[in-house]
Amino acid sequence: MTDLLDAAAPAATERDTFPVDHIGFRAPGKTEIFHYEEGELADGLFRVRTLYCGISTGTELTHFRGTNPAIQAHWDDDLKLFLDSDGGGDSFPIPFSGYMQVGRVTETRTDTVQVGDIVAMTYGHKTGHTVNPRHELFWVLPEEIDPILGIYVAQMGPICVNGLLHADADAFGPNVQALGVGVRGRNVLVCGTGVIGLLTGMLCNWAGAAEVAVAGRNPFKLDVARQLGLVPVDTRASDVGRWAKERWHDSGGRGAPVAFQCSGSDQLLSDALRALQPQGVVIDLGFYQGGADRVDFGREFHHNGLKHICAQINRVPRPLQGAWDRRRLAAETISFLEDEGDRIAPHLITHRFPFTEAQKAYDLLAGGAREALQVVLECDI
Repeated sequence: MTDLLDAAAPAATERDTFPVDHIGFRAPGKTEIFHYEEGELADGLFRVRTLYCGISTGTELTHFRGTNPAIQAHWDDDLKLFLDSDGGGDSFPIPFSGYMQVGRVTETRTDTVQVGDIVAMTYGHKTGHTVNPRHELFWVLPEEIDPILGIYVAQMGPICVNGLLHADADAFGPNVQALGVGVRGRNVLVCGTGVIGLLTGMLCNWAGAAEVAVAGRNPFKLDVARQLGLVPVDTRASDVGRWAKERWHDSGGRGAPVAFQCSGSDQLLSDALRALQPQGVVIDLGFYQGGADRVDFGREFHHNGLKHICAQINRVPRPLQGAWDRRRLAAETISFLEDEGDRIAPHLITHRFPFTEAQKAYDLLAGGAREALQVVLECDI
């Protein structure tokens, strides 16, 4: 283990009582476990010891590989622009990463939690964390939910819920009475068989969609989709656009009225657009590290008058701002997990590694393991 630069963590004192290890990246492709220590717990705060950390295959792998846009360019938060002329952005080492954590409260000096509570948060892959409840979001998990599923509460689940909310707002504007009204009774295409795609497909079914198809090329993941009650579409054997147009036909025309693009593949974005009814919409949760050269906006996008909407966790649809926020997205996630959690854990969580073996976990995901979906790091539990 390596001590992190003093500026990156709280300074140690003679009264240190709370050691924390955290996973970061020393260089592209190289994880490292860093360390810092904290002093006594202050009034109004509480502490957790981590049980589980879920690894995302989007943002985190771009950090691991060194391809994240924030490494290649500087993000100007005022202008909301990446500026290539500023000599690049973040640099290695990257001491903190990750946003899917579950911990047990071990010490508290606030009435907001009790010792023993299981909380879901996003604080990076650390063995522990000191929480300021006035400034940080956290959710105490109901006893009915398997604690490992808490990795989805703080961000991953809300990302997917927010995707549905964007479909709702597209269909009903500010008059959204409940989550999922934009897919209820409708045929839905989900492009991408990763965790976000499968969770989004399950959410659509949970919300009452007529039929949900999931398109991708990985046989293992397509079989998982089938076991979860979704219709698998193998892109190696089928033209997704034609498949959707031949299978679905209603008053809006042939194809899906709404599609969710849940991968970083520009080919799947092209497939999603081709599968839509006239004036249909793609809700995009993808992260296109290599651009989107295979999308031709002069074809179906133009001739069918389609819409392409980017949905991200930090931005709920404008017509619903005020009524919806991060807390409400997480509350819907918890409701979903209460109903569907028993099916999620055995199908989506495919690999578990000890916290100290993070390098193996990232190597597995970066190597494109065919049978890897959700990889979880386990702390001393």
